[in-house]
Amino acid sequence: MISQILTASVIGLDVYKILVEVDLNNSLPSVSIVGLPDTAISEAKERVRSAIKNSGFEFPNKKVVINLAPANIKKMGSYYDLPIAVGILVKNGVIPNIDFSQTAFIGELSLDGSLRAVAGVLPIAAGLREQGIKTIVLPSDNAKEAAIISDLNILGAKTLTDIVNHFNSSSPDYKEIQPTTVNIEDFMNDDFNFGSSFDFKDVKGQTKAKKAMEIAAAGAHNLLMSGSPGAGKTLLAKCFPSILPPLTFDESIELTKIYSVSALVNPDKPLITRRPFRSVHHTASAVGIIGGGSTPKPGEITLAHRGVLFLDEFVEFPRSVLEVLRQPLEDGKIVVSRAKLRLEFPSDFILLAAMNPCPCGFYGDSEKKCTCSEFQIKQYRAKLSGPLLDRIDIIIDVPRLNLDELTSYKSEQAETSAQIRERVIKARNIQLERYKNLGILTNSQLTPKLIKKFCTLDNDGLSIIKSAVQRFNLSARAYDRLLKLARTIADLDNSENIRASHVAQAVQYRSNLV
Repeated sequence: MISQILTASVIGLDVYKILVEVDLNNSLPSVSIVGLPDTAISEAKERVRSAIKNSGFEFPNKKVVINLAPANIKKMGSYYDLPIAVGILVKNGVIPNIDFSQTAFIGELSLDGSLRAVAGVLPIAAGLREQGIKTIVLPSDNAKEAAIISDLNILGAKTLTDIVNHFNSSSPDYKEIQPTTVNIEDFMNDDFNFGSSFDFKDVKGQTKAKKAMEIAAAGAHNLLMSGSPGAGKTLLAKCFPSILPPLTFDESIELTKIYSVSALVNPDKPLITRRPFRSVHHTASAVGIIGGGSTPKPGEITLAHRGVLFLDEFVEFPRSVLEVLRQPLEDGKIVVSRAKLRLEFPSDFILLAAMNPCPCGFYGDSEKKCTCSEFQIKQYRAKLSGPLLDRIDIIIDVPRLNLDELTSYKSEQAETSAQIRERVIKARNIQLERYKNLGILTNSQLTPKLIKKFCTLDNDGLSIIKSAVQRFNLSARAYDRLLKLARTIADLDNSENIRASHVAQAVQYRSNLV
């Protein structure tokens, strides 16, 4: 009779329950693994053999056949070492053949029998719970992460011997592994939830830019800054996370699943409680931005989910890279299609971008003369396509500071990030209440149907926006984004209705580069 052990496969963020079947026969001693294994799994037979022997157990002197079912799902990674070893030990009589139908095993084995942590444990735990699994046995370094998912019995082991002793209740070496538990509140009450060492009180001048960033944070709007070198664009961007609202628990779980698959989780504090701020260099590739690869992994736009993607030197990115942002900016997700699989990654992020106004950087500068020709400036700005600019809600100039602003500035009199954040959180709470039954969180997610319902204008506001559309030749998408921006400005003003002043302010943020 074969032994059957449950484990899981994670492809992208999707989790599949896998059955590891182990059989022994009297053919020449060897190990054969079937069921679409990748190279890492094919190499598992050597790790498992050494781990079993070095743990003091006998490896079968027979042919070992291991089937990973279902056979039509590609198996990748080192998750399968432990379930294969347990299956062999059950078949060999070392572990009792008890009912394992609600128990899953996950983990990589070292040659000495110790267990190594693996990536993707949180989505695996959540996925297995939905499929009826009650207990998960895994490396102790992954135990806290898996324990975040409630209603699961998480057993964290350090060695293969610990697992054998746990299931051998009649053995003199019997020692039960205690379940791992965590207090979620300890993670969510982290003082660093707001996640930035930069504060807007330290930014000199730039009142309009600070207000634009407050609006962007309040409604999760995309923002592009244009200005001379040294004007403070990068500093403003680094301060931006300090005014974002804290993550909810559901958002933290969503983010932690992404970072778990990417092997970016801290084993001691596995829950992601800060909104991500991903700063990407302009040499990044399209695959690095959107994700994918031979072993599909999330890209930068997915790692920035529920947070910020900052692209400095925006125009220096290859146009092919910038254009891949169009779908995720519109849909809040990215679909990666390859020959043999199709994956969907979430990518609902705020795009924060910075650029110089021209190749030399000083077009429109009050102190230094621009040396670029009109043709060079047009060619430089043409690197940003119309469809991409349409997806950016706020476009502002960040001018050079004058001498008085530089020398007479007093940070103790400036507004702090905490003060701005209070207004942002208040505006976000208004949106959460307004959209609580509609499946969206912020104004930037409004669909055309919802825009008609929640972004109605009076005659004065309608007149202003009509004039803006005609003057700047705005597209229907840009028109909708103007309405959503005006809705956020009204929320910050604690106004139920969008007034003409809110529309006029929204138009000001669309008057550049369009």
